[in-house]
Amino acid sequence: MKPAFLKTTRKESRKTWWFRTMMNWYPMYFGTGGKILFWSGDNAEVHLRLKLNVWTYNYVGTIFGGSMFAACDPFYMVMLLRTLGRDYVVWDKSASIRFRKPARKPLYTVLKLTPEVIDEIKKKTLEHGHCTQLFVIQWLDAAGALHAEVERHCYIAGKEFYRKRKGLSQSPKLEI
Repeated sequence: MKPAFLKTTRKESRKTWWFRTMMNWYPMYFGTGGKILFWSGDNAEVHLRLKLNVWTYNYVGTIFGGSMFAACDPFYMVMLLRTLGRDYVVWDKSASIRFRKPARKPLYTVLKLTPEVIDEIKKKTLEHGHCTQLFVIQWLDAAGALHAEVERHCYIAGKEFYRKRKGLSQSPKLEI
């Protein structure tokens, strides 16, 4: 049974169902022990689960912190790329994790991109060419108890701004 906080009014499309299914079998993601339960058709909401199993347990028999960290790794970057489209460049910039309490039962998280966040990102990249957006991911058990928080910073830039900046930063510096 899914926890109540995983309920959504959004629908999954065939395209996002297929993408979710392929991602769940992608070896790099499969190895984290995480599972994508839902990916909305508009790419604005993703639900993840992480169970204690042979892939995820640590020395003391709880879910390995590295699994919590890795199981939520690519999602905001991918969600932003799919939402913003080809005119933007998106990279994971940095991340950190804070452990709140050990977990032996399945953990869940809901990742959301609100229209306000998307509008803010578009506004900042229009004004400055680029921006960094912070996303906080909370791993919760079925009762809603917090076990870990992951902070992820994504770098977002307009494609033209990024090309110009990349070209400048990678040009050789000659001293005469």
